[in-house]
Amino acid sequence: MANTILITGTSSGYGKATAELFLSRGWTVIATMRRPDPALLDGPADRLRVLPLDVASEGSIAALMETAGSIDVLVNNAGIGGVGAFEAMSMSFIRRLFETNTIGVMAMTKAIIPQMRQRRSGVIVNVTSSVALADFPLAALYTGTKLAVEGFSASLALELGHFNVRVKLVEPGYAPTTRFGANAIVPLDQLLPDEYQDFALPILESFANPAMTTKESDVAEAIWEAVHDTSGRLRFPAGPDAVALAQAR
Repeated sequence: MANTILITGTSSGYGKATAELFLSRGWTVIATMRRPDPALLDGPADRLRVLPLDVASEGSIAALMETAGSIDVLVNNAGIGGVGAFEAMSMSFIRRLFETNTIGVMAMTKAIIPQMRQRRSGVIVNVTSSVALADFPLAALYTGTKLAVEGFSASLALELGHFNVRVKLVEPGYAPTTRFGANAIVPLDQLLPDEYQDFALPILESFANPAMTTKESDVAEAIWEAVHDTSGRLRFPAGPDAVALAQAR
């Protein structure tokens, strides 16, 4: 029987690419998204299940766990982008990013731990960002949500290692269409007051170097490597820019 992986946020981007990669290599995939659309993923009917999930809803998580069954690997990928001047961000926006990017990861992890602990096997992969490797302006809030997951994961890896459950971090580099574009819930132009324009625009333009942009396949391969790693390594940078930042640090 094929191993089973549950991936959050699979409607596009890293999550979709990861689901497709694991399907192509013989795994059973439970692909979750807030509004399930089986047409978004192509895979064998006996090895692909597309299920609804809102990681910010305890009820949604509970319903998923009731139907998901035994899970060998959890990939916490679902996330919301948020870039701009921190002072322009409302408290409701701040809370929503933490609810999805941080609390959602913790809630899904908490839900999966009992079965992995009892079975004494399993892998939890938390997808963060290269903002954990270097400081970036205009990303204070997003960085906060991701660094919280980094600290949580590093400690949890020691806690769950006693039960032979591995915790890994995958740190994608900059991918404008994946994190800060399609998944942003407030358009960038609403988060850049006039006072920040001269400072911010050159920074945003500098991110456009295609040679240093992370591809979705880079992240999927890094997740594959993390899932199969038994060395005790915690962090897996993904994409040329993230790898360069990790090496520099």
